Amino acid sequence: MDSQPTACTLSAMGNSVRVGLLGCGTVGEAFAELLVERRGAIEDVTGISLELARIAVRDPGKPRSAKLDSGLFTGDPYDVVKADDVDVVVELIGGTAPAGELILAALNAGKSVVTGNKELVASSGPELYAAADRAGVDFFFEAAAVAAVPILRPIRESLVGEDVTRVAGIVNGTTNYILTRMTADGLGFDEALAKAQELGYAEPDSTADITGADAASKLAILSSLAFNRSVAADDVAREGIVGLDREDFELAAQFGYVIKLLAVADRFPGDTGDEAGAQIGAQVFPALVERDHPLATVRDSFNAVFVTTSAAGELMFYGRGAGPRPSASSILGDVAAAADHLRRGTHRRVPVGAPAAIRPTEDLEYSFYIRTEVDEAPGVLSQVTGVFGRHGVSIRKVDQHGSESQARVVFVTFPATERALNAALDELRGLGHVRGVGRVLRIYK
Repeated sequence: MDSQPTACTLSAMGNSVRVGLLGCGTVGEAFAELLVERRGAIEDVTGISLELARIAVRDPGKPRSAKLDSGLFTGDPYDVVKADDVDVVVELIGGTAPAGELILAALNAGKSVVTGNKELVASSGPELYAAADRAGVDFFFEAAAVAAVPILRPIRESLVGEDVTRVAGIVNGTTNYILTRMTADGLGFDEALAKAQELGYAEPDSTADITGADAASKLAILSSLAFNRSVAADDVAREGIVGLDREDFELAAQFGYVIKLLAVADRFPGDTGDEAGAQIGAQVFPALVERDHPLATVRDSFNAVFVTTSAAGELMFYGRGAGPRPSASSILGDVAAAADHLRRGTHRRVPVGAPAAIRPTEDLEYSFYIRTEVDEAPGVLSQVTGVFGRHGVSIRKVDQHGSESQARVVFVTFPATERALNAALDELRGLGHVRGVGRVLRIYK
């Protein structure tokens, strides 16, 4: 909800709101250029003139875009954070330090802050939300979730009266591009990653993307707002896309699926159906998605998020999930909103409650795809299915291909807990006729 006007928010003079930028890398430069390009259009719509007042960078002498005045640059970020001629601070340095200290300093100085720093918001969100509320200013971070896709504001405002039960989708454009190329073009993982890096969808060091860490941070932010409980990145179980090979994609297609890296968070009510014992289960994992599901058609660097609610049903948010201009667009939207609140002498608090109770991963249920290599011998298949049965894992489908001595057997299960499945796999690995248990993938429903 909007707060009452406070003295510290009334720093803008007339219709002018002055913006200070921390960091001018790929996204920072795109944001600064977009602000200059769209300044007149924003003023026509809002009546507010956004002025780029200061830009803090590591090397002020480095050549920059011709659209940016060289006199704006400084090497000291505190020249931006503490400046009297800056009303809104945009943080695009990344990482947790010194970004966290700078944002806190700006908030404590009575300046609204906009950031795209998913790592920082996912790890230190509650502290930053509280600091902004105490100071009576805005802390906005739309770009930290799904780049250009406007989803945080709808969750925190349009759906504030909803009972949200699930947030799920594709939230990393880099991995979605890689998986699209592996699916559509038959590329190997290394080839697809190199192509993503060549096109600028992936950084030279893409560890956070391909391991699922980036998606985990985004899911923590999304689920915190959706469920009104603080979820940290470390609360999100993660499994990346490293190790997927051509055979996985061929078999997925054979069974009527595509492979996507999904971020999924569910809210489970307490035993009595109330909120007191509610738990949140949050995971990032490569999954099999049925070909006719909308998520299966989300290709290249696009992202999509489904929000499932009790009254409105299932809502889908779709758009670009990677690239400097899409991120810059989201950041500029937040800046315009913060400027409007500043002019009106108000702010909007971030509605996130106490730390979430996290459901153990082992208690979460999915259907599974399991690839195994076994000896081609009488009774082996019944022996393997018997292991699954003893642990309460029912088999829905079996596909077997083999030679005289060895067979590849793929199992698709009915829903089972991860605890039951892992117990069955542990026993399978100890059987003499089982040569190996390959990739295990969850099936998204």
